[in-house]
Amino acid sequence: MVKDLTNGNPLKLILMFSLPLILGNLFQQFYNMADTIIVGKCLGVSALASVGATGSLNFLIMGFATGTCSGLTIPVAQYFGAKDEDNVRRCVANSFYVVLALSVVLTALTMLLTRQILELMQTPADIIDGSYDYLIVIFGGMSVTLLYNLFSGILRALGDSKTPLYFLVIASLLNVALDLMFIRVFHTGVEGAAYATVISQGVAALLCLAYMIWKFPLLRIKGKDWEFSWGHIKKMLGIGIPMGLQFSITAVGSIILQSAVNSLGSSAVAAVSAGSKVQMLLTQPTETLGAAMATYCGQNLGAMKLDRIRVGVRQATWVSVGFSIAAFLLNVVAGKQISLLFLDAGEVQIIEDASRFLFMNGMFYPLLSLVTLYRNTIQGLGYAVPAMTAGIFELVGRAAVSFCLVGTFGYTAVCLANPVAWAAADLLLLPMYFVTLKRLPERLAR
Repeated sequence: MVKDLTNGNPLKLILMFSLPLILGNLFQQFYNMADTIIVGKCLGVSALASVGATGSLNFLIMGFATGTCSGLTIPVAQYFGAKDEDNVRRCVANSFYVVLALSVVLTALTMLLTRQILELMQTPADIIDGSYDYLIVIFGGMSVTLLYNLFSGILRALGDSKTPLYFLVIASLLNVALDLMFIRVFHTGVEGAAYATVISQGVAALLCLAYMIWKFPLLRIKGKDWEFSWGHIKKMLGIGIPMGLQFSITAVGSIILQSAVNSLGSSAVAAVSAGSKVQMLLTQPTETLGAAMATYCGQNLGAMKLDRIRVGVRQATWVSVGFSIAAFLLNVVAGKQISLLFLDAGEVQIIEDASRFLFMNGMFYPLLSLVTLYRNTIQGLGYAVPAMTAGIFELVGRAAVSFCLVGTFGYTAVCLANPVAWAAADLLLLPMYFVTLKRLPERLAR
């Protein structure tokens, strides 16, 4: 069911739209958690570190791909807000061409370069083979992941945030079953967890496509809609490529940091891996509230309702900061216990290090909440390049800590790298939001 976000109470609409997104993202994390829990418990710390060491490289490639897909759907939200159904269909049709080209290029590059990149990252010798085996399967199935992100993004652009949630629930349950089957029954090692993830994403993509064709007359593409339109592709890529690059630039900083973590040994890799998984789980409310703002702002920009944008962003800011404080408190109370999902209770030092990572990051979650909310807001308004530039600020922050502090302060510096990156991004995003608001009336008047 499509949902118009241009009328009604802004905060209520944002929260109602965000709720399925939060649940959906939790199930998305459940994919990753299921891999990590089953790998850690069934295959041991070395296998856990193998999967954990892939996180930043995985984010570099898949972050670019999925970020680009998200950007492709922002013009869909803008045209939908403007009630321009013909251009909605033209954008949807031409987005398939972009995703097809993106899948071919990225799959070819990752098949050729993954091993070399892992070596450049100083991945420890005892885990590099497992890391490579895991990534090569994930990257080989990239096309189905991109299609799921495109289809779910299109549904969200039309205000339907519930349906992707339902399909993710199905896919998540399937993922757990396949994890256990591949690892416990077929003894496939860490690559079995990757097979489970790819197959589950493929099922979710097919379900989304079938639902779109069945339930949305607006999305039933006609013959002329399939005509190649450079104008539509240029508009979508003008937002999508900077959004993808923003994720990749951020990921480069994560790769630099991961290399610094790798230099501290497999135990440090396992601790950061477990802590990061818990952190991704606890920060989902702020992450998804930010993601909702891209659709909210896109639709209201299309409807030329700038006052609603200002009100919605202001109200969402307070709610997002509140969520981030609650996440930190949950870290303090239960962070160590949640870490036990991924680690054996006998790994005392690794559990302590994971808990320290969570506590030191958690104190700065309000900074993270501002990054996600204002970045997505600016992207929803069609200004993707400033959001990409904020990713450069994050890169500089993480690189500075990795190169200048980890050698001296070790694991403590690793725990401070994310907060430094978040603060650096906020230095650009907050003033840029107000600059963007001032420019919008002039842009809309053209």
